[in-house]
Amino acid sequence: MGRGKVEIKRIENTTNRQVTFCKRRSGLLKKAYELSVLCDAEVALIVFSSRGRLYEYANNSVRGTIERYKKAYAESSSSGAVAETNAQYYQHEAHKLRQQISKIQQDNRQMLGEGVSEMSLRDLKSLENKLERSISKIRGKKNDLLNGEIQYMQNWNEDLQKENTFLRAKVCENERAQQQHISILAAGPAEYELPPAVPFQHINLMESSHHQYSHQERTALHLG
Repeated sequence: MGRGKVEIKRIENTTNRQVTFCKRRSGLLKKAYELSVLCDAEVALIVFSSRGRLYEYANNSVRGTIERYKKAYAESSSSGAVAETNAQYYQHEAHKLRQQISKIQQDNRQMLGEGVSEMSLRDLKSLENKLERSISKIRGKKNDLLNGEIQYMQNWNEDLQKENTFLRAKVCENERAQQQHISILAAGPAEYELPPAVPFQHINLMESSHHQYSHQERTALHLG
């Protein structure tokens, strides 16, 4: 955040006043040095603190700059006519500015409905046109803001609907998964079918045929 605007008046607190003096004195001396170096200007700065302490800076010498100032001031004082002309010019400009300020203040009062009883029909018509143009601009700005709010709410509503649809799909998916799990638990463990049992007599016949074949095979081998 930037610093707030400091009101230019005497600082009542002695400590704060001394701290501010030290800070701003250093900044002022630095600016004087930068001005003399960057612009090749002859600069002399003299500062006395509230306690009477002297602080000065000069890129040449303070005394030489003061003598030069005295000489220039003496030359300029001889041209009093030029100074008077400048004063008249500034007075004229100040008078014009005061008139403009007075006109603006009068227009503002008329905008608020003050002093309209003394206005002519032409002035009232002109004031009415100004007010209508102002109201039209205000309504246009208001409509732009309202349209922006409406568009924002519509986009927000669409986002909510999409999120609602997504959540509904997730809920349905979870419900189907739970139903399948419940069905599996209700069915119980799977029953596996064992292979059919071989009768005992069939086993005996297989063993006897095996023994008979073996005897025949031995007989054939013996005859051979």
